[in-house]
Amino acid sequence: MATETVAQPRTSLRVGVQKFGTFLSGMIMPNMGAFIAWGIITAFFIPAGFTPNEQLAKLVGPMITYLLPLLIGFTGGRMVHGVRGGVVGAVATMGVIVGTNIPMFIGAMIMGPLTAWIMKKLDKVWEGRVKPGFEMLIDNFSAGIVSAAMAIVGMLVMGPVVTAFSDGAKTVVEGLVNNGLLPFTSIFIEPAKVLFLNNAVNHGILTPLGTQQALENGKSVLFLLEANPGPGVGILLAYMFFGKGLAKASAPGAALIQFVGGIHEIYFPFVLMKPVIILAAIGGGITGIFTLVITGAGLRSPAAPGSIIAVFAATASDSYFGVALSVLLAATVSFLIASVILKASKTPVGNTEEDSLAAATSQMESLKGKKSSVSSTLTGAAGSGVGTAVLAGPVKNIVFACDAGMGSSAMGASVLRNKIKAAGFTDVKVTNSAIANLSDTYDIVITHQDLTERAKPATASAAHFSVDNFMNSPRYDEIVELVKESNTEGTTGRTSDAGAPAGAGAAVAAAAAAGHGAHVADAPVDAAPAPAPSDILVPDSVILNGRATTRDAAIDEAGRLLLARGAVDEAYIDAMHEREESVSTYMGSFLAIPHGTNAAKDHIMKSAVSVIRYPEGIDWNGKQVKFVVGVAGVNNEHLHILSSIAKVFTNKAQVAQLEAATSVDEVLALFGKVNA
Repeated sequence: MATETVAQPRTSLRVGVQKFGTFLSGMIMPNMGAFIAWGIITAFFIPAGFTPNEQLAKLVGPMITYLLPLLIGFTGGRMVHGVRGGVVGAVATMGVIVGTNIPMFIGAMIMGPLTAWIMKKLDKVWEGRVKPGFEMLIDNFSAGIVSAAMAIVGMLVMGPVVTAFSDGAKTVVEGLVNNGLLPFTSIFIEPAKVLFLNNAVNHGILTPLGTQQALENGKSVLFLLEANPGPGVGILLAYMFFGKGLAKASAPGAALIQFVGGIHEIYFPFVLMKPVIILAAIGGGITGIFTLVITGAGLRSPAAPGSIIAVFAATASDSYFGVALSVLLAATVSFLIASVILKASKTPVGNTEEDSLAAATSQMESLKGKKSSVSSTLTGAAGSGVGTAVLAGPVKNIVFACDAGMGSSAMGASVLRNKIKAAGFTDVKVTNSAIANLSDTYDIVITHQDLTERAKPATASAAHFSVDNFMNSPRYDEIVELVKESNTEGTTGRTSDAGAPAGAGAAVAAAAAAGHGAHVADAPVDAAPAPAPSDILVPDSVILNGRATTRDAAIDEAGRLLLARGAVDEAYIDAMHEREESVSTYMGSFLAIPHGTNAAKDHIMKSAVSVIRYPEGIDWNGKQVKFVVGVAGVNNEHLHILSSIAKVFTNKAQVAQLEAATSVDEVLALFGKVNA
């Protein structure tokens, strides 16, 4: 079912770290093939390699010193300012490379994006001010000047700074190893993985330090601190033998995908179902690292994804026994701890689908530190609503998004693609993407429940679905049903002749699909839609010239109209503000639909809608809003209300009529179906 989160990105440290980790991952992951190429050449041709070759070994130094940092710098710059940013980022990275005598990955991850950001800001300064015919001259020379200056800064300033940082980090790692403390990093690494902070840890810290260590010693234990598949597969094996219901049935396939496919995210929901299971992951991680330290084993290059195949492909020639033993013992210890926990559990885990979701939701809320509005949609407390959701048009594009866009998203997209094809909708495109690369061009966006809040800002016009199980989530079947209803001939479509803007309608439909907020009161999923009363929108609830000049004042104005109708009480207006602070209710096409949170549903006495027009427009988190539609709905009447609003705002002609309306009766006529 679609969900709305109550996460507050401005104050969430976890989300901030996730975003930072995603950005770091975005620089490393696209270039992972180059890392693997370097690892293969190193493994075969250096003097200690499988087939030593002095001539071919000459590739190793230049690749690690120049190629990989330049690729990272270019990729980081491109992420900030396109190809132009990539070019200036690569030039600046060259400066930091020359200014040091170590592989400058960290310097590239700083100089590439920083230089591109400076270039982007400078381009904004003279945007639209360059006389015709001089654009290319200005563009080329400005890029050259900026990148040359930043290359000098990189060489003289950033190089020494990053070298000092790397030396300090190296000292810390050596201190941990010498004092036998390195295994205990699992206490932080394993929980960080489940919180989707693994990219910040692995690609931001371990990969750069590990690569430097591998260059000096031929291998590094750091590559396997986060990537070891042992702890995860041990947990899944425990669920195979001692789990219940859906968890037990899902575990075998999940174990295969995690261990061989390298998609570690697939075991996260199994940890969330039983929080104490994290001890199994930590115990397995400590055991695996301790084994590596004792045997002196390590990898030559990063193992990405964390598949056992990738791990052995990157293993140093003298480390196969140590690495194999590390994975085996990590899995064994993790399995034993998880088995004891599952067998000792008084309440069977995963006995039913609902039990599993409820446990995972409880864990998620404990991680957030407060009640989450997605709990009702995960546990079914607020009613689903997805089966009767109405999109503004047929579903054409679905994207499954994850942190890096290469692991869980690819698997989820494959599963859902097969389901949709089996349902006969071969024209529906299902793709996967990194959250950082999302654009507002999709009809449906699917993410893990911990990542939904990060996907929403870039895809405000889409219906959002959160899943907690990548293999066989019940959400997939609900999405298929939604596609069937939305793509059935005769439904209201986003037709080209109507000239309908997709943004507002799709987003309103997403709200209808979500089953979230106080405008959604409890309703049985199988119940037929209740008939909407004929006075949901009345003349007294329509204002053609709103007085508010700010977003918060407009919410108050819309809420007061609902209050005057006797539809809600004062607390509902406070809930409308709380909802807006969580996720913006801006829908596109100059429309915002403020409404309360799920916790405020008890403050609704009857369904009602208020419509306020602001001819001059007001600022709504950086977007212009001319129409504010306050919504409060009981039972499943919200579906009818939101779908009716969607039909109005997906018709460009009707939006124009609303802008030009001179009487309340004209507005009521356009919104007539709300009262139908």
